Amino acid sequence: MLRIKSTLGRTLGAFGLAAVVALVAGCGGGGGSSGTSTSSASTSSTGTSSTGSSTSSTSTLAAGAAVSSTPATLANNQIAVVVSSGIGSARNIPMVSVTVCVHGTSTCQTINNIQLDTGSWGLRLTQDALNSTMLGALPAETVSGKTVADCAGFADGNAWGTVRTADLTIGGETASSVPIHVLGDLPQSAAGGTSNSCASGTLNDTSSAIAAHGILGVGTAKFDCGLGCANTAANGVYYGCATSGGVTSCTDLAVPESQQVTNPIRLFATDNNGVILNMPAVTSSGSTSASGFLTFGIGTASNNALPTSGIQQITTDHYGTAKTASLSGTGVSTAFFDTGSNGLFYLDGSLTWCVFARGFYCPTSTASRTPSVTGYNGVTASIPLSIANAESLFRDGGYAYNNVGGTMSGTSFDFGMPFFYGRTVYVNYDPAVDGNAGVSSSAFVAF
Repeated sequence: MLRIKSTLGRTLGAFGLAAVVALVAGCGGGGGSSGTSTSSASTSSTGTSSTGSSTSSTSTLAAGAAVSSTPATLANNQIAVVVSSGIGSARNIPMVSVTVCVHGTSTCQTINNIQLDTGSWGLRLTQDALNSTMLGALPAETVSGKTVADCAGFADGNAWGTVRTADLTIGGETASSVPIHVLGDLPQSAAGGTSNSCASGTLNDTSSAIAAHGILGVGTAKFDCGLGCANTAANGVYYGCATSGGVTSCTDLAVPESQQVTNPIRLFATDNNGVILNMPAVTSSGSTSASGFLTFGIGTASNNALPTSGIQQITTDHYGTAKTASLSGTGVSTAFFDTGSNGLFYLDGSLTWCVFARGFYCPTSTASRTPSVTGYNGVTASIPLSIANAESLFRDGGYAYNNVGGTMSGTSFDFGMPFFYGRTVYVNYDPAVDGNAGVSSSAFVAF
């Protein structure tokens, strides 16, 4: 699943951006890939663009007050979602809390500031987010007598660490013996194998690096790799590690799907066929914070029914990508909906780039765009959006913005977190265990 590559890269870009803007304003960011889940959108990055037309605005706005759509009492199948200062003051990062327990015991830890991500699959926690008791108690998975490790791709680097099992409680729902990824608990020198990108370059394994204590991937697929990693040892994602003489070394390893990093929602006893995200609207100058809620299940309880009218339902492939998309004057050909992206990302040659908020757009006046997205079911939705000057917005003291956009490589339109404000968005899972990119499935996004 290269989707996590772009998702984490954008998180990193947001963190770096926050630091840069703070200086400017004078005040004071299927891990890996299998042969069946790649997407052209996955190679995109924001926060690294430094060429092309650019502009810098000196105007400063005032962010609106905090907004909320969170009910006074959450149901058993709901959790709060908050966009605020979080970790590292990154913008547009939706955060949730997850309770992690050693299987079958009361040894537990509740971890907050975990990024909610509809564009990846599975829970990934930074080592520094785990207390010493939990870090020592969570068992590492083994296959063929070797400890299982995962190399998850970032746009700006990679994440490297063991795969462990834990019981997870999210809201009032529990999933048992879930394979999760712990980032940063293996030395980079241990990385090896045929195509291990974690063996060199930058590893992004800390909370400060990814602007969160981890990532909760709740997208349409079940496993972060699938049959490609189960049937082929040199899959570029999973590795087997052994220690001899105090030195750990890892090499290629095929890992059964049941032991791959897994979307934990799929392992709930009920309410396991999808999620519904409700976020409040924010003003054009943003909000200091935005609080919403995530509901588990679609059509499984009285509070998660899919409306029979007044909603647009876009069917996708197994990995949540629509069939086609279009936008006049750009090379857009498809689209996906991704809370793990902190902006609206697509290639738009008519918009100037920011000087300091690298990778983001800084038009001199707010630009209107109306991309259209078509599902495999033939339904087309036209979605009016605005792109404002990112540098002016990021100086106003806010954290939630519905009109921040940026560049990306490839030909996809990434409907990131700004798309979700003021909407209720339904993400229905493909019940199939595996699927291919670009092939119709029963997964859909509705709004």
